[in-house]
Amino acid sequence: MADAADQNPKDAGNRVPEPWAGADGEIADEEYEYEEEEELDERAAAALEREKVQSVFRRLSSDLVGIRVHDVIIRGNAKTREELIEAEVADLLRSATTVQDLLSAAADASARLRGLDVFEAVNITLDAGPPELPGTTNVVIEVVEPAIPISGNAGVFSKPEAKAWSLEGAVKWKNLAGYADIWDASVAYGWDQTTEVGVGVSLPRFKSIPTPLMARASLLSQDWMKFSSYKERLLGLSFGLLSTRHHDLSYNLTWRTLTDPSRLASTSIRRQLGHNLLSALKYTYKIDQRDSHIRPTKGYAFLSSSQVGGLWDNKGLNFFRQEFDARAAVPFGFWNAALNVGVGAGVVLPLARGFMNSSTPVTDRFNLGGHSSPVCSLGGISSLLGFRTRGVGPTEARRLVPGASEDGSAAVPGRDYLGGDLAVSAFADLSFDLPLKVFRDAGIHGHAFLTAGNLVKLSEGQYKNLSLDEFRRSFRSSAGVGIILPTKLFRVEVNYCYILKQSQHDSGKTGIQFSFSSPS
Repeated sequence: MADAADQNPKDAGNRVPEPWAGADGEIADEEYEYEEEEELDERAAAALEREKVQSVFRRLSSDLVGIRVHDVIIRGNAKTREELIEAEVADLLRSATTVQDLLSAAADASARLRGLDVFEAVNITLDAGPPELPGTTNVVIEVVEPAIPISGNAGVFSKPEAKAWSLEGAVKWKNLAGYADIWDASVAYGWDQTTEVGVGVSLPRFKSIPTPLMARASLLSQDWMKFSSYKERLLGLSFGLLSTRHHDLSYNLTWRTLTDPSRLASTSIRRQLGHNLLSALKYTYKIDQRDSHIRPTKGYAFLSSSQVGGLWDNKGLNFFRQEFDARAAVPFGFWNAALNVGVGAGVVLPLARGFMNSSTPVTDRFNLGGHSSPVCSLGGISSLLGFRTRGVGPTEARRLVPGASEDGSAAVPGRDYLGGDLAVSAFADLSFDLPLKVFRDAGIHGHAFLTAGNLVKLSEGQYKNLSLDEFRRSFRSSAGVGIILPTKLFRVEVNYCYILKQSQHDSGKTGIQFSFSSPS
């Protein structure tokens, strides 16, 4: 028999207490020791993990780390076709050869997918590649599709310069076919001004065509009776053939009808009444490096637009229209001030035998006037603060109307504004913060401006009367100050405009004016 001293204490009945064997829920000292050891282990593991992460960041900031994308994994696309997402971002991600390049490419890919406007969220993560392929990674793209693909909006908008209101609404159905396609329908009804109904579809790409495509059908009716004695109705199709960051190419096929219900139109307007077909190709080059469209404080922008009408129908509207717009913003060191300057020019010429003696379409000529801000309206030479819409340029007297007076004299007929074939405009706008902090916090600021412009008629032989000295001397101009209330959707201005120079039949007025402008 073995000696009792040689027996195992557990076998002898002298059981060693286990850590959880304390009486009445008491915890033995060994448990405290174990917990302290576990806490120390967790702290050491956390410190080690932090050191690893910091080491990775130090390496990424100092050295280029080579990597290769093994696979692009797409998740969450219940409706969107996987080949569309791959076509948008796969080549961009696989072209990265370093971790730094891949991180930049992932950010660009996320922006591209969000730009499709069919996802609520886009998340891109990098996962380790297969163990047998060191130096590789899998890119995981997770997209969140909206639960309800239909969206819409409606509102009532005012146009103080025209003393009119408009009711506008739009509905969008996104990703109907799974190709990030967006179908939309819109309607706008303006009391005594404009009515428009349109439906359209846009695609980010179609099969092997890597650029966005667009098609739209619309019916537009515009009332210009107050300004030029005609109503315009357009029934047309438009196709976006090419659309990149700087380039846009589109084709328009439009049936245009001009009518004069009052029968008071001037001779030049009456010659253009009736039906015409417009078949036009338009190319636009645009670059915009400004830091903001609502309140630019630095950067520059340039736009060139070329349009050729009458591509295959000699009996339709035949013309060439070219327009330029350039502007720049320069910051100042006080009151967050910035000076915006811009210049625009445009010309429209008829395309026909003896073209300079032919007439250009009155609806495609340039017009000056209106209350939209020249700072926001990139691509337009129409803004000239202080003058009424279409209130500048060549005019012609309307038909004489027998008066209601006892002597039978004719009533004053008024004049039609005809627009110009050659137009030039320029502006300078100095914006600055207001002294009150509550205004600065809300983005409300002030500005002082100077605008100038002129336009003349070249067609129908009028180019023979063009004189550069006379063109320079007849420039219209205005100046003023105002307060700007920027919002996310548009820019509201309350301006005091002073007319510096105007011609005999121009419609300019010194005083308080309101301006509502949407960023271009």
